[in-house]
Amino acid sequence: MNLFIGLMSGTSVDSIDAVLVDFSDTGTQLKAVHTHPWPASLRETLLTLSQETREQSTLHDIACLDIQTGELFAESALALLEKSTTLPNQIRAIGSPGQTLYHHPVGTPPYTWQIGDPNVIAQRTGITTVADFRRRDMAAGGQGAPLAPALHNALLRSSQEDRMILNLGGIANITLLPADLNSPVIGFDTGPANALLDAHIYQHQRLPLDEQGAWAATGQIQPALLNSLLSDPYFARPAPKTTGRDYFNLNWLTRYTASFAYQPEDIQATLAQLTVTSIAQAIFPYNPQRLLVCGGGVHNPLLMKGLSQQLPGCTVESTSTQGIDPDWVEAVTFAWLAKQRLEQQLGNLPSVTGARQAVVLGSVYI
Repeated sequence: MNLFIGLMSGTSVDSIDAVLVDFSDTGTQLKAVHTHPWPASLRETLLTLSQETREQSTLHDIACLDIQTGELFAESALALLEKSTTLPNQIRAIGSPGQTLYHHPVGTPPYTWQIGDPNVIAQRTGITTVADFRRRDMAAGGQGAPLAPALHNALLRSSQEDRMILNLGGIANITLLPADLNSPVIGFDTGPANALLDAHIYQHQRLPLDEQGAWAATGQIQPALLNSLLSDPYFARPAPKTTGRDYFNLNWLTRYTASFAYQPEDIQATLAQLTVTSIAQAIFPYNPQRLLVCGGGVHNPLLMKGLSQQLPGCTVESTSTQGIDPDWVEAVTFAWLAKQRLEQQLGNLPSVTGARQAVVLGSVYI
């Protein structure tokens, strides 16, 4: 066996996904999975910090969170090992992208900042840990994200049809996989997926997510608000582009809603439509025959039905139809990137991130 652990906590900070993956010659096999909860107080601190301006965040706060997050990532890896009755010395490495606080790829200078100290993970687990995947791509002139398209290209490309992979996490990102294997892979963040939906329902009901879009389904879409939200310059910006919760958050939403007396459920319905419409507008020019969806939003009927309606010539379905569980694709990505790093193999796709060249991603902590 060729075992790796992949960890992933997205922009919604709803949980830490941990996967045990076997990359043997027979193919990629998902051996075990574990969902590790964030303590409510730590989650709220992270969400608050990612919405504040950088001037409001103290180095002391961030340094403490870095250690606490690293401890929690280590806990999730150890819980996965216990669940799967696997010994640490059977694992080649853990791939941990960390928890993104700030992502500013178009600043001067551009930067990205993830916390979750990999020294702590390596020390607590006794397993080699690969982390800090994004900054090398940025050093090469890239956006540092999205990184999952490299895995999509390796596992989901078909010479029979043009495919698009859609990840509905906190932020939505797409990967175009042309049937022509000589054509480049294209990928970018389209905008918010679940991040605003989760933040808004938490603000009003103290629930971590809108289960199956049930609350949004009780509201009425507000066309004027939707058009106003879609006028944000990010949606019209050409690729390559990436974004995060430090941009699309409740402060961003308030700028558009403060002058109006919308009902909270109507705002939720409009945010769901924002996700669908912004994704559909991004996909439409590429005209794929099949859209394979992964991430937590795949379980939201409002989003999935909306995408099918707005992309009538495209088959919209879960990655499960291709044998890949939609809930674990991103965590598998970082197990795969850890493997790439140990084997000194390239990890980014310049056609996606905008980097000047393909590079080996990640730092190794033994």
